[in-house]
Amino acid sequence: MEILAPVAGLRGNYNGVAPDWTVPQSPDLYSEEDHAVWRLLVERQTGLAAELACEEFLKGLESLGISDGIPDFAAVNARLEPLTGWNVVGVPGLIPDAAFYDHLAHRRFPVTVWIRTREELDYLVEPDLFHDFFGHVPLLSDPVFADFMQRYGQRAAEAGPDLDLWARLYWYTVEFGLIRTKHGLKIYGAGILSSAKEVGHAIGGEGVERLPFEAAKVMRRPYEIDKLQNTYFVLDDFRQLFEAADMRLT
Repeated sequence: MEILAPVAGLRGNYNGVAPDWTVPQSPDLYSEEDHAVWRLLVERQTGLAAELACEEFLKGLESLGISDGIPDFAAVNARLEPLTGWNVVGVPGLIPDAAFYDHLAHRRFPVTVWIRTREELDYLVEPDLFHDFFGHVPLLSDPVFADFMQRYGQRAAEAGPDLDLWARLYWYTVEFGLIRTKHGLKIYGAGILSSAKEVGHAIGGEGVERLPFEAAKVMRRPYEIDKLQNTYFVLDDFRQLFEAADMRLT
């Protein structure tokens, strides 16, 4: 497959993309500035996560060892695969839904290979390497969450006309989910954990709904992608996600 970049205005380089929409990471091509941006983001978000992220995320973050510079996906996979059978694969940016869900169903998580600039530390329209990796990959080291992600991919791949409902489930859990723990309300959603503004807003923002998680309500709740969220759904246990993934829609 050969696709000219950009694709429909997307930022990534889609030339030479494989049939499954993956691309090599080429870690040696990142500049010193790229690594510096990564370290800035990791330092800032790790500090926030230490106080507000769920324990499973923090354990995953520690196990991956990603603070020194942009991680080499191959080295990460050598640590991640023995834990839960997951691997990280490089992609040029946003990819078609069918390809994305197929990767999840086979325990492969697509991570964008380009990273934002210093001028974009606080806001980015498209998900970049930092969002995809820092926000998502640490929880893939947790067996319960890792199994859910595979199950979600399997169900979403079969969704057909109900795909919008499954997209909402992903948005309000994997991207913007909260969980109640013995240490209080904590964050597990990647869209929150990779954003300095969203972290404080999700936990302590005024005028925000934090609703008990009910899959049927989640799947029928529209969302907006270009602003801080007004609604978050709160889990009591990650196992609730399996009930959602196994719902039969009517």
